[in-house]
Amino acid sequence: MRKSKPKKRILLPDPRFNDVMVTRFVNNMMYDGKKSTAYGIFYNAVDIVEKKISESGLETWKKALNNVMPAVEVKSRRVGGANFQVPTEVRPERKIALGMKWLISYARRRGEKTMMEKLAGEIISAAKGEGAAVKKKEDTHKMAEANKAFSHFRF
Repeated sequence: MRKSKPKKRILLPDPRFNDVMVTRFVNNMMYDGKKSTAYGIFYNAVDIVEKKISESGLETWKKALNNVMPAVEVKSRRVGGANFQVPTEVRPERKIALGMKWLISYARRRGEKTMMEKLAGEIISAAKGEGAAVKKKEDTHKMAEANKAFSHFRF
């Protein structure tokens, strides 16, 4: 490493739930610096989740995020002119980041009309262990399992 690593920025907790994870999620979801709009979408989605399944919306969201976070992933590694997909464990920070990005990106691809409904639908299905984001996690795990033979190439 030539340069020093930049310091981690400290995030402020969100106004409604007083949770830093919610702020991270909203920051990932935000377009063009429109944070208040992103907060509105998230809070409305959580309210929709509460109405639909009559449980705590925040707890359901956390459960959904835990169901989406991957434990292992594959990284491409060049060994002697050939590329191998080497399974590696995912760092805790990256786990959260990947889980959030998958949840958001697959919510955006859903068929409902508004983003709030899309996000709520994806949260509910992920909390149940279904949905596209959970499928993405399972596919990642399958790929790592299939390439377990190359795990000795780990960095």
